[in-house]
Amino acid sequence: MIKKQLDKYLLEYETKAFIKDDPIQFIHKFQNKKDIEIAGFIASMFAYGKREVFIEKLNHIFNLMQNEPLNYVLDFNYKNHNLVNCDYRFSKDCDLIQILKILNSLYKNNETLETLFQESYKGDIWSMFQCIVDYFYKNKDENITKGFFHLLPNPSKKSALKRLNMLLRWFVRKSEVDIGIWDFIPKSELLIPLDTHVAKISRKLGLLKRNDNGYESVIELTNNLKLFDPTDPIKYDFALFGYGVNNKI
Repeated sequence: MIKKQLDKYLLEYETKAFIKDDPIQFIHKFQNKKDIEIAGFIASMFAYGKREVFIEKLNHIFNLMQNEPLNYVLDFNYKNHNLVNCDYRFSKDCDLIQILKILNSLYKNNETLETLFQESYKGDIWSMFQCIVDYFYKNKDENITKGFFHLLPNPSKKSALKRLNMLLRWFVRKSEVDIGIWDFIPKSELLIPLDTHVAKISRKLGLLKRNDNGYESVIELTNNLKLFDPTDPIKYDFALFGYGVNNKI
């Protein structure tokens, strides 16, 4: 019965109409793979809080980049830049500057976010996330605030890592919404992007028993969604969203 409900919402919400109000809109603006990677990475980091607020902030950031993320990163000079008014909730301008400084070094050394993630992936998503975050922690300097660690939370603290899991959904799955530019991770291994809203809906449907919204709940919910589709369980992220909208949860 639950699967039938979710499949109905999946058909309704996993469509191009979903894109315009979601942070995934920013990766659909580009054709070049490296532009998409950088845009998605930045968009996912800021995708928390009120949608209209962080989307406005992301529009501001990409406008400063002249909507050329790759060129901006390659030319980025952390001592001479135009990144102002990029503060968002916990993070300050200097935190984004640090991330772009690290990306500049990565891409100038003929590496990409794809190669960084691929080299870090040994069959386990969480361990991969730890390697990625450690890379950014290792290469940062002291000119940051605690907001840097909110943009890139430490997997060892066992939070849900909603935004990193969302980024993987964007880049690994291929649909009318998700863009599917990475093929080194099976979509069957993806984990649900869990936030308080998804957790509340999942508990209402009996798909999540745990009371916390951390790592263990991510695993529990993902495993329950695999009962509906073991090859592509995270497609139900759209269905849970749709269920929440239609039932005003």
